[in-house]
Amino acid sequence: MKAVQYLEIGAAPAVVTLPEPEPGPGQVLLEVAAAGVCHSDIALMSWPADQFPYRLPLTLGHEGAGRVAGFGPGVTGLAEGDLVAVYGPQGCGRCAKCAEGKENYCLDAARLGIFPPGLGAPGAMAEYLLVDDARFLLPLDGLDPVRSVPLTDAGLTPYHAIKRSLPKLVPGSTAVVIGAGGLGHVAIQLLRALTPSRVIALDVAEEKLALARSVGAHDTVLSDERAAGRVRELTGGLGAEAVFDFVGAQPTVTTAGAVAAVEGDVSVVGLGGGALPVGINTTAFDVAVAAPYWGSRGELREVLDLARSGALDVHIETYGIDEAPLAYERLHARKVNGRAVILPNG
Repeated sequence: MKAVQYLEIGAAPAVVTLPEPEPGPGQVLLEVAAAGVCHSDIALMSWPADQFPYRLPLTLGHEGAGRVAGFGPGVTGLAEGDLVAVYGPQGCGRCAKCAEGKENYCLDAARLGIFPPGLGAPGAMAEYLLVDDARFLLPLDGLDPVRSVPLTDAGLTPYHAIKRSLPKLVPGSTAVVIGAGGLGHVAIQLLRALTPSRVIALDVAEEKLALARSVGAHDTVLSDERAAGRVRELTGGLGAEAVFDFVGAQPTVTTAGAVAAVEGDVSVVGLGGGALPVGINTTAFDVAVAAPYWGSRGELREVLDLARSGALDVHIETYGIDEAPLAYERLHARKVNGRAVILPNG
């Protein structure tokens, strides 16, 4: 089978040929219909050798959806041909967090060597994916796997962050979304579907601000050194009750802190390496800063339900598997408007 792999530190991803995997006891073989291309992959491929935590070569792709092609002994509740989405942040299934369905916060995954597909374990950017347990597969129930595959991260991650702040996003409140790309443009739709808040989107690219407006942002602001002042103007000097930074670089994190209102929430989701100090006179009073990660299995089910209701429309660009290196080039150059999706069997 064809797969897209990161082969060596500093190299571009490449398309290779691998043996088709065979499911063992409890495992499910998925014929992959679609795999998402994410900035997390670029962050992973930018780590130097002395900081790289995974074994190479590594098949990329932590957003996956497809058709059940087979399974090993002991698998129940699935049939060949079922269309499913893959829950990525897989845990041990036994610790206190996993017992709550929060496998994204598994307490034992690192110790046990359990990694998400594409982020340590073989990923979905291949013609076939081996899934270790049927609990990591959620039925698509009528959703198109190509259009819905980004929901497994680009939908789930902002949903998890926004859900934490819902009590503050009441009528008259403001939510700020920094970065209107793959995750950000979905976050805007989630905020419009789940809250009555005014949504202000920030980005450095005019075409992404246009996308933000098209999916429901009430106001858009160019993300530069004047952005914080502009947001303050738009909110009558009060700032935003919730700020979601999907870039995470130091300039955007600084902006996030500067626009957070008294008792506001700041969620730093992006992997840009920025940090926001917490203390008296560093932000408005009682600002809470969090760095949420992915989301729970239950939350993914809720995101898929929202998509079925018509509340979410992920903007995608599709590529064949041989075009995957080009998709990464375009993403790195900020030329992807929405989410790039690879079709391994398309």
